[in-house]
This record gives sequence, structure tokens and C-alpha cells, in this order.
Amino acid sequence: MADEPRKRGRPPAYDSELALAGARDVFWDFGYAASSLDELSAAMAMNRPSVYGAFGDKEALYLKTLERYRDDSLVALRAALDPTLPLREGLAAVYAKSIEIYLGGLNAARGCFLIGTATAEAVSRTAVRDILRGSLQAFDAAIADRLRLAMERGEISAQADPAALAVVASAIMHSLAIRARAGESRQELEALARAGVALICPNSAVRAGT
Repeated sequence: MADEPRKRGRPPAYDSELALAGARDVFWDFGYAASSLDELSAAMAMNRPSVYGAFGDKEALYLKTLERYRDDSLVALRAALDPTLPLREGLAAVYAKSIEIYLGGLNAARGCFLIGTATAEAVSRTAVRDILRGSLQAFDAAIADRLRLAMERGEISAQADPAALAVVASAIMHSLAIRARAGESRQELEALARAGVALICPNSAVRAGT
């Protein structure tokens, strides 16, 4: 008589998406160094052994939250830069959504998770530096793709350099994140966003957030 097949182990009693989102929020509000494992495990609704078993140590967990944030941000960025809409509207949508995110936070505006936390840790942590650099390159590439299409359609100058202009568009987003964290008002951030759209699409004026 053949042996009975082994029963599969119980599925993990946690939601990995919610757990990573909880950890991300702790890192985002307090930074990597100031985030304790007790705070992280509480936010993830998991005990510490379960956190280690599912995600590894604190640094490994942090790297996973960075990667998830990058992936989610790329999806949102490409959606906002909808090729069926004029470029100026897409850029305005990117900046408006960014401002909404950057002004959120537990006690104060927390800016961008990647820029606000990874730039500090990248100095001493090679893996963080690699993710930060790769993320910035991925964002630039997504914007450059849309700018190339805009150039073909005559939305921007035929003499424009899409790759260089994409870096400028990204830099405006980074500035919004830093200025939000520094306490600038929504009105100030929206003014910068409008200036950024006007800089990249000089022949069209659009109000960011509309």
C-alpha cells in the first residue's frame, strides 16, 4: 500500500502585502535607524520570529519595502503618464499625486519614502544604494519613454533630449518631496509643480492637480 501523500503545511497566517505596507510606514515615519523591531512587528501584526522567518532581518525587510515602493510607484507613474492624454496633463497628474503622497504622514509631511530614507542609508549600505540608483533610473526611463512619444507627436520640441528632460522632470518630483518634508505648504508645492509642467511643456499652461 502506497504511503499517503504528506499534508501541506498551513499557509502563513499573515498578509504579506499588508505586512510590508505596515513596515514601510514605520520606516517612512521614523527612518531606518530609529525603527525598532518591536515597532515593525506591531505594525505588521506579526511577532518577531515570524517577521524573521518571512522577511529576514531588519535590513532585508527594509530592502523589500523599498523594492515594493519602487514597483508600486512605477505602476502609478506609467498610469499617470497615460499616452492617450496630452503630456502636460500627465505630468500635472504625476505631480498632483506626488504632492498628495508627500504631504501625508504620522506627525508631519513625510515626503517620498525612497528619497527620504534611502538617501540617508545609501552612504553606508551598498544594497540600499543599488536599489536607490536603480529606482531613479527606472523612473527616468519611464518618463523618457513618454517624452519620446510626445516628441513624435509634436508636444515638445523635436530638438529636445528626452533622457535629459526626464531627469529634470524627476528632479522636480524629488524637490517636491524634500520641500514637503521641510514644511512648505500645498500652495507652494503646487506652484512648483505648475512651473515644472510649464518648463517641460513650454507651449501649454496647465494647473497641477486639475
